[in-house]
Amino acid sequence: MESPIFRATSPTGLQKHDADFTVRRSASRASLTEGVPRTWVGEYEQDEEQTTLEASKEKLWALMGTYLASDHHSIQRSIVNHIEYTLACTRFNFDDKALYLASAHSIRDRLIESWNDTQQFLTERDVKRVYYLSLEFLMGRAMQNALVNLDIEDNFKNAIRDLGFDLEEIYGQEHDAALGNGGLGRLAACFLDSMATLDYPAWGYGIRYNYGIFEQRIVNGYQVEYPDYWLTFGNPWEIERKDVTYPVRFYGQIRRYRDEKGRERSKWEGGEIIQAVAYDTPIPGFDTFNTINLRLWRATPAKEFDFQSFNEGDYLKAVEARQRAEYISSVLYPNDSTYSGKELRLKQQYFFVCATIQDVIRRFHKRPREINEFAQKVAIQLNDTHPSIAIAELLRRLMDEEGMEWEEAWGITTRVFGYTNHTVLPEALEKWSVDLLANLLPRHLEIIYLINHHFLQEVAKRWPNDGSRMMRMSLIEETQPKMVRMANLAIVGSHAINGVAELHTELVKTTIFKDFYEMWPARFQNKTNGVTPRRWLYVANPRLSNIISHWLGSDEWVKDLSLLSGLRKHVDNAELQHEWMAVKRYNKERLAAWVLKHCNVRVSPDALFDVMVKRMHEYKRQLLNALSVIHRYDTIKHMNPEQKAKVVPRVVLIGGKAAPGYVMAKRVIKLVNNIADRVNNDADIGDLLKVVFLPNYNVSNAEIIIPAADLNQHISTAGTEASGTSNMKFAMNGGLIIGTMDGANVEIAKEAGEENLFIFGARAHEVDNLRNKMRIGGDKYTGNRLKQIFGMMTSGQFGDPKEMREIVESLSNGRDHYLVCHDFYAYIEAQDRVDAEFPNKTLWAKKSITVTANMGKFSSDRTIHEYAEQIWEVQPCPRPSPHLTNMTRVRSFANFDPNKMKEQTDVSGAAHIEAPAASGEDAPVTAGEGAGGRRNKRQNKKN
Repeated sequence: MESPIFRATSPTGLQKHDADFTVRRSASRASLTEGVPRTWVGEYEQDEEQTTLEASKEKLWALMGTYLASDHHSIQRSIVNHIEYTLACTRFNFDDKALYLASAHSIRDRLIESWNDTQQFLTERDVKRVYYLSLEFLMGRAMQNALVNLDIEDNFKNAIRDLGFDLEEIYGQEHDAALGNGGLGRLAACFLDSMATLDYPAWGYGIRYNYGIFEQRIVNGYQVEYPDYWLTFGNPWEIERKDVTYPVRFYGQIRRYRDEKGRERSKWEGGEIIQAVAYDTPIPGFDTFNTINLRLWRATPAKEFDFQSFNEGDYLKAVEARQRAEYISSVLYPNDSTYSGKELRLKQQYFFVCATIQDVIRRFHKRPREINEFAQKVAIQLNDTHPSIAIAELLRRLMDEEGMEWEEAWGITTRVFGYTNHTVLPEALEKWSVDLLANLLPRHLEIIYLINHHFLQEVAKRWPNDGSRMMRMSLIEETQPKMVRMANLAIVGSHAINGVAELHTELVKTTIFKDFYEMWPARFQNKTNGVTPRRWLYVANPRLSNIISHWLGSDEWVKDLSLLSGLRKHVDNAELQHEWMAVKRYNKERLAAWVLKHCNVRVSPDALFDVMVKRMHEYKRQLLNALSVIHRYDTIKHMNPEQKAKVVPRVVLIGGKAAPGYVMAKRVIKLVNNIADRVNNDADIGDLLKVVFLPNYNVSNAEIIIPAADLNQHISTAGTEASGTSNMKFAMNGGLIIGTMDGANVEIAKEAGEENLFIFGARAHEVDNLRNKMRIGGDKYTGNRLKQIFGMMTSGQFGDPKEMREIVESLSNGRDHYLVCHDFYAYIEAQDRVDAEFPNKTLWAKKSITVTANMGKFSSDRTIHEYAEQIWEVQPCPRPSPHLTNMTRVRSFANFDPNKMKEQTDVSGAAHIEAPAASGEDAPVTAGEGAGGRRNKRQNKKN
């Protein structure tokens, strides 16, 4: 079997090194090559009063007492069992899709074992848990990530090869889970990976969308949205938990009454009730036996079917309730340009928050204790403003259902919540109309007004007679119609508020939330984002990972990315430079093949690959990129042959989705495709310039695109991008950044050296003044080259002149809000520097290696460690390792003492354990092989 760090050999001739170090994983399923008892090294004492189970349960226990083996034969047996018994296929008619599904179920079996034992362990330790609430989780494909984290990729690869299939082809059968749109959802996925890897007791919560955001297709150059049928063949990674359901109420009215102590109470009644059904996805950590959970909610009707309406012939009414419920979890970010669209969005947010808060409270009450201990066991992180209604929901539960008084309930609420802000754009801070909330969530509106009343009293005490400040800080915006400011609610209801990059956090404190920072400076923190190096380097770029591991002498960097700094001393080594660039060449060949297959454009890997892939938005300035491509095209077009011979060939790759209702972003997509049509079919240009729009950008595509980039663009207007994480992914893979000093670019430049990036454009502190000048001066910043480009556009060279004129007008007459025209010329100069340096392969290789070597700060492991220590106050809780001697499975962790475990291990190396069963923690219900599966006998019901 190959060493795990040498997973492939480059077809370009790059040979793998002879390993001069030993690669070890302290937690590996690969070592479980036979039926290993489900136990851990250590001493688990039991009271004499504890009794043994009756014989029938002892038999059941014995049957569940060992882990599934991960040797060659056991994997094959597991796969073929699922092919026949789970999928009902025969040996004669199964294909790649069936093998993928069977393999996924086989892997999931092993994940569930780890998930069950992890949750059992955490429950018995009664640890404080963190709950991460996000409307998006852009997970990507699960199979390879699970195999790598469990350390059984080689085992499965060899087992599947012997069955006549190729694991790489099987990976391609998996459809990306359509649960997110961009950086927000991908960040949440990276955070889950890091929480699991670092052994934090954490849960992710979100919505199980039936169709996700949408599948993007390009038709005649236009973006066309299609439903993303990612669940067509089911999702083998999830476990439907019909035993974990919660009611969610909408509309209705509030009834006042007196409790037994004579206190006035409120009860929300009536309205419409739907059910939230849980779907669990195990999330394995890397080099640990811990597996955490992502719990997603699906909306279903409280009443399955109106039989009376059906019998009366009213067939539409018979299923009306089901349709209304299912709309809630159908599509991510429904168009909110109408009242019904806004109502659906708010329904989505409250739906998943309501179910989550009930789930968290239920878990807290599993042990007998007072509700006033809630904040000692629970931390909830709000990923942006979408889940901020959770603050009002928890307060409602504590007051209306747990019987707490306002002061104590509010104190608990603020100690539980933390809020991550992801934008400084005022228009992106969510607001809901008071009328909408009054109709849909009447009790929550009352509570929001109550919060606002007490909060404004504090403001008035601090700043007497400052009415304007009170208006700015109020949770209610006194406009027509009145609006509830959800970001203000999130700040007031949280004990910690964080930005996601140093520049972003400073802007949060000095601009949009300046008043709140002046009131509570200690609440505001910075937590610079990061990405998981497991998926974005170790998995996405295995050949580069091999080289890094060789030159560092270890693959410990996969868990401690700061170790990449060891590459610095090898930057000038010609052998490393050659190997580094050979890997880049291989990745470019792979991407070129992908582009030919999916876009029908042939590109040369000899050219500079210039990549910009991200959500389409005006502030991200894909338009600036497009204008520069027109300029490059026009420049080459007017060259003589001698001048053309000196041109650096370039392939410009742009990808990303525009929100369905975002007209200008969709116009830019059309412009890029129009440019591509003209440039790619111009014989005078040839291979000197190619332009490709990459359709339906997602995680799986990114894993092919990012490793291949020579240059990657992060060119947002300074002060508009909160952080960005794709810049980190590209830089980890040796891609050089052309960008503004915005978001995390600032910190990347600080770590890697600004001389190793191509920085241009206005700085954040200059932007407001430049905008004012632009509004007064009109087209002062346009210049002759831009006027030439605008003329080419409006003359019809790049599509319908009317459409092009609308784009040009958005930049004219003082309307260039994102300073495209101002930064254009500095951007062209930066591109000229790129052209000057790229032909110098030694210089380019040195810069590429240097950037990667300085990316240690940008691991999501570092980010999560900071959250855990400084906001959540939770501790790592690693599950003890399975022991490879003949021992019975641990049945209780109630008496587990890690110090005693270590002492006992040092002395004897093993311990025999017999203890009675303890309650499980939301145990998934299908952990066994075959259709029947096996069920945890201590499965914990909702009540």
